[in-house]
Amino acid sequence: MKDSWFTTQKIDNKTYAISEYGHWEKVHSFLLIGEKKAALIDTGLGIDNIKRITDKLTHLPIEVITTHVHVDHIGSHQEFDKIYVHEGDKGWLINGIKGLSIEQIRKDINRDITLPTPQTFNPDTYRPFQGNPTGLLKDQDVINLGNRKLVIYHTPGHSPGHVSVYDTANGYLFTGDLLYDQTPIYAFYPSTNPVDLVNSLEKITNIKNVTMIFGSHNTLGLMPAILEEVKYAVEFLKEKKLVTFGTGIHKFKGFSIQF
Repeated sequence: MKDSWFTTQKIDNKTYAISEYGHWEKVHSFLLIGEKKAALIDTGLGIDNIKRITDKLTHLPIEVITTHVHVDHIGSHQEFDKIYVHEGDKGWLINGIKGLSIEQIRKDINRDITLPTPQTFNPDTYRPFQGNPTGLLKDQDVINLGNRKLVIYHTPGHSPGHVSVYDTANGYLFTGDLLYDQTPIYAFYPSTNPVDLVNSLEKITNIKNVTMIFGSHNTLGLMPAILEEVKYAVEFLKEKKLVTFGTGIHKFKGFSIQF
């Protein structure tokens, strides 16, 4: 599917990545289609309207699962009727992201853009979505799309209410900003928690039958073998007492973490 801003990539017949490669964050959102409804994991940057793409991919009702409330994951939330978020990030969704000024948000959204942006995008007036969620997500919640079940894992650290999503039908694990490659996983802002992040990384290594990992940035699709390296990283960071603010960037095979 050709589009001026979004790149749509087919993972399988019922799963699509909708990516924004024209922006430095190289963010991915994911559309998972069941028999009765579909789930959209995050809604991108909001530079362009992601609903234009999802409308072409499914006519089923769409529910938005928010991995976490950062600007690049809630950009088109206002386009959807049903939005879900974990309790830990609910306040950020309603009141704005803690510790982040609108000036900084606008500066970040407008830098290092390599594709033409739509006329509707104005960085000087850009404002992240704020509003009440339809409902709250909890650890081990199961969302049934009809012949396709998604299990919610509360994986805080990058944000208090960060969640990962496990698609039991296919073994896909959607890790949001908990695990991706190429650029560091961030837990150095005051609003992050290094201890929680490492515990969350350990938590996802215990999920059984993972066939592919889809982080929200950079390479689309990581092999499950990376979870073995994650186990090693967790042990190493704890043993060396590095799980604290200010210890810098820690590099492992296939990913890195910044505290």
